[in-house]
Amino acid sequence: MAKITEKDLERYLVRQCKKHGVLCYKFSSPARRGVPDRVLIHNGTVLFLELKAPGKKPTQLQRHHLNLIDDEDVPAVWTDCKEGVDQALQIVGIKGLTPAS
Repeated sequence: MAKITEKDLERYLVRQCKKHGVLCYKFSSPARRGVPDRVLIHNGTVLFLELKAPGKKPTQLQRHHLNLIDDEDVPAVWTDCKEGVDQALQIVGIKGLTPAS
């Protein structure tokens, strides 16, 4: 089986978001490094998501930004796997997801 990449994970996220009607924006802030990769919006819930290659973890700066956002009562999480993408979708209210494939 081929090893999954961060790009594969991003494609899976976008596909799942389209399938379930979740807005999924690529997020970058030229003036501020380390912000999360994606913003998910669904039924009034906003989630910031940092995607990492399997086995990789966010940098200290990325963790700092995730914590800053989370401290403002806005969910901000990271994942390195499809199951984590599914958990992020559950945070924005998507129920009954089938196991990642």
